Amino acid sequence: MRITAAPFQADKSPSWLIADLRSDHAGELGAVMIYTGILAVSRDGAVREFAREHLHTEQQHLELMESVLPSSLRSKAQLPWRAAGWLIGALPALIGEHWVYATIEAVETFVDEHYSEQINRLKSETSNDSLRGMLEACRADEIAHMHDAAARRRGTPSLALTLWLKTVRWGSKAAVVVARTL
Repeated sequence: MRITAAPFQADKSPSWLIADLRSDHAGELGAVMIYTGILAVSRDGAVREFAREHLHTEQQHLELMESVLPSSLRSKAQLPWRAAGWLIGALPALIGEHWVYATIEAVETFVDEHYSEQINRLKSETSNDSLRGMLEACRADEIAHMHDAAARRRGTPSLALTLWLKTVRWGSKAAVVVARTL
């Protein structure tokens, strides 16, 4: 489904909303790079098809965020978001499909929670229904990615994978804090 950009006027928006959209833009940039990293490393046909399909959606989300948030308001730390995203995709792809799918499931679980918090705040603090609808549509795509990854993941995570997933979650939380301010 093609999502359309919501009308947005930064000069008439609360600072918390601009900060949230800045973190969304950084997250979508990172997501594009996660799938780019997977494609750069994996030789597994099923993993590559999974990554190509999800990359297409994430590129649409990034374009959407770029159409809503002026470049002057986007995160100034785009190089770190690109590098971190690429590594979050490439490192699991070096190990194997189980790590790729578990990583994507973890990332998308975090993104679902992140978008959900924003959507709830928009419901209670603004009347921007079109922006909320846009974020809800993006969230629905991310949930679909999470379910797709979960369905492909096999077995119980090893200790190493569990530690990796905790690191990815912690890094995602830290990235949101940084992106909201920088």
